[in-house]
Amino acid sequence: MIVPASTLVICNPKAGSSPPRFSRLEVRLEKVLGDLELTRTRKPRDASRIAREAIRSGVKRIVVGGGDGTLLEVVTGILDAGLGKEVEVGFLPLGTGCDFARSMNLPRSLSDSIDLLGAGESRSLDAGRVQFVERGGESRTTCFINEASFGLSGLTVDWMNRYGRKLGPRLGFALAAGQSVLRYPTPDLVVLVDGEEVHSGSTPMVVVANGSFFGGGMKVAPDASLDDGLFDVVIVGALSRSRLLANFPALYRGTHTTHPAVSIYRGSRVQVLPKEDSSVLLDADGEALGSSPASIEMLPSALTFFGLPRKSP
Repeated sequence: MIVPASTLVICNPKAGSSPPRFSRLEVRLEKVLGDLELTRTRKPRDASRIAREAIRSGVKRIVVGGGDGTLLEVVTGILDAGLGKEVEVGFLPLGTGCDFARSMNLPRSLSDSIDLLGAGESRSLDAGRVQFVERGGESRTTCFINEASFGLSGLTVDWMNRYGRKLGPRLGFALAAGQSVLRYPTPDLVVLVDGEEVHSGSTPMVVVANGSFFGGGMKVAPDASLDDGLFDVVIVGALSRSRLLANFPALYRGTHTTHPAVSIYRGSRVQVLPKEDSSVLLDADGEALGSSPASIEMLPSALTFFGLPRKSP
């Protein structure tokens, strides 16, 4: 019987603009983490299957080498199979956006990231589960670790995936957001947080934030924490196109929270419903998923991550 290595590294070879040589990466990781095995994804949702099968075969640590989308797949594979308590997860930010890395204050240098996997602390983090409508009309559920968002963000991710990847995260997301603001109408939505209606009407963007950052570096929820058991729900009220564009820099700085059109609520259950017979696009962790209506629930202390910076007291 072949006994698997206790650590598996799941790498997305398409993540980022210049992925490392994986043979060298494997050697460097072995120096820090000991015996391990490295595998690469080959198609969408492959990381979910690989993670699930690895844990069931005895793997105790999984390192995700990729971007936020690869991490979403691994998180979904683990939690949907009920294996959240059977494994520890580490993250090697190799993708373009890597907003989870920003939210957790992880280094972007490959060398520093590898060192932190060996020297950092372990901590339980929250996750989210969202039920939504796929483009074919079927209901589907997936998990996420950093954020789920509706409206401009969903349109922006869709445009970014089609045209903007080669531009880099900040420029690509900024141009994609500008295109979305200029071309698409603002939807009418009803938003409920823990069963209470907090918004009904026009809104260009709703963000259900577990972490602080999204959209390639926008500090959308400055006070959000991945281990407090609550989402920060950021709702942008009706604004003209010109005012939306003018306020985009504030999103990157995290100073938009004082704008009178911005409201923030905290809770563990969120529903986003279209007011008319229309739908609004949804993305989670930078991946275009489908559309509303959608229900989102908090999964407190769902996963243990290792290789994290020590939390300030």
